[in-house]
Amino acid sequence: MRTLSEIGRSIAEVFTRFSWIYAVEGVLAFLLIYYVLKLLYENNAKRLIPVYALLLVAVSVVGLFSDLPNAGTVYLFTILILSLFFLLLFAVEIKRGIWKSSSKSTASAAATERHAPKTQLVVHAEECISGIVKAVQNLSKNDVGALIVLSNGNVPKEILESGVSLNANISSQLIEGIFIPKAPLHDGAMVIYGDKIQAAGCFLPLTQKEYPKELGTRHRAGIGVTEVADVATIIVSEETGIVSVVKRGNITRYVDSDGLRSFLRDYYWKEFNAGGKRV
Repeated sequence: MRTLSEIGRSIAEVFTRFSWIYAVEGVLAFLLIYYVLKLLYENNAKRLIPVYALLLVAVSVVGLFSDLPNAGTVYLFTILILSLFFLLLFAVEIKRGIWKSSSKSTASAAATERHAPKTQLVVHAEECISGIVKAVQNLSKNDVGALIVLSNGNVPKEILESGVSLNANISSQLIEGIFIPKAPLHDGAMVIYGDKIQAAGCFLPLTQKEYPKELGTRHRAGIGVTEVADVATIIVSEETGIVSVVKRGNITRYVDSDGLRSFLRDYYWKEFNAGGKRV
């Protein structure tokens, strides 16, 4: 173990023998620590922030008093491992953030192409909402299972390629026809992007969280895709006709027509308005 005088000399050497390598290492370590703290704060894990900070302090104290060779390299490597551990705890949130950021450019490009008056856009959005609500109501009444993904242009390519590309206008008849039992595409998910049915018959990743047994594969898929991408889903139970909606991994069941309409409006106001605000 090093004495305080030896620690003082080591710190002085850092400034007297300063090089650009030290600067790069320091900046990278700072950015990594900052990103971990930001991730914990934004994902309601504030209780882990003191734990992470205390571990960093403990590693720093051990690094200062340790007389191991290349103690600085070992110290930075330990910080890296410690930070990666906390990042792995929020792997799903990181994936969602990546998909969300990658979709912003696509959404902004699409917004610049829309030159129609706001009133016309709202009318068109309401037509899409009415078509989806009508289809979901009919599917629910007849106990026909359905899974609809509301995309912001950020559905992973692998999901879209697992189904059939349609690029068709939204209509209640088409939605109901796709989910009719024994229809070729009824078992997969439908992807809606704006005012188009982008694809149907798509396979989605299943959530790994524990849910009641009455939530089957369709529900687990509807939850799972919202955990890896910034999308929302609408689920109709084949057994009970219960309508559920999912956003960011949180499922809401027993949604009536008014609740579904409100849920869809939240999506369409963001989709049809560049500012993401209601008109």
